Amino acid sequence: MSLFIGAGTALITPFSGGEIDYVTLERLINWQIEESIDAIIISGTTGESPTLSREEKKSLLDFALKTVKGRVPVIAGTGTNSTSDSILLSKDAEALGADGLLVVTPYYNKPSQRGLYAHYEAIAEAVSLPVILYNVPGRTSVDLLPETVISLSKIPNILGLKEASGKPQRVEMLKGNVPEGFRIYTGNDPEIAEFMERGAHGVISVLSNVMPRLTHTLVSGSLEGKKEEARTLQKKAERLIEALFMETNPVPVKEALAFMGFGNPEFRLPLVGLETHHREELYEVLKQYEVV
Repeated sequence: MSLFIGAGTALITPFSGGEIDYVTLERLINWQIEESIDAIIISGTTGESPTLSREEKKSLLDFALKTVKGRVPVIAGTGTNSTSDSILLSKDAEALGADGLLVVTPYYNKPSQRGLYAHYEAIAEAVSLPVILYNVPGRTSVDLLPETVISLSKIPNILGLKEASGKPQRVEMLKGNVPEGFRIYTGNDPEIAEFMERGAHGVISVLSNVMPRLTHTLVSGSLEGKKEEARTLQKKAERLIEALFMETNPVPVKEALAFMGFGNPEFRLPLVGLETHHREELYEVLKQYEVV
């Protein structure tokens, strides 16, 4: 078992009339692959996973796998704040043929580190797919600490971490203490170059929804030791990254893709569209980057 190295897109879930817009999804996936993205992540936070039903998640993943046709890995977001539900979703993903699982820390119920270990252990033991731990304390109110990650990395199919704590120094804390094949990805677009310089293996990105080739090149350049080029690309993307997080993700990125001709800026409550002044600002930024 192994996981991808490079830039993976935490893909949006397009909607039309309250239902999943599969026509736009197919166009998005094919465009992402044409633009050199290294992996596709389905039903993550950016994909509005909290408002997707189990059947919708299965349908989304099945459609994505059939569209990708093995050209890049497809990772399924299967984490919830219920261990039993996460196991069901993970088994669904395995049965459909996903290449790996992205499992966010349980949100709202705030488990201890022991609870987090037990949660991930139970999920990993229920499937044979590679599992990527996902730490995003700003959204979940719980922080998966490096020592817990190190302990979890000893479970054979826990093979990666998406780290979105805003603490790049954790890469060094983990390197050398986890198995050689364990992958570390940043989940924060402003920190891609820094994470890569510290020894990370890639990014699971929001930015790459809009600029997949730039994100891929930034990561691949870092992996090749082209630090200055990577820093230049990181700086180049700075204003766009700021705009994509002017309101809660995935609202701005979905609006951006709509401006680019990919579907409608439609959301499921409790998410709503951008404030008018933010929408106007976002459009001006997209024009500066010549994507609209």
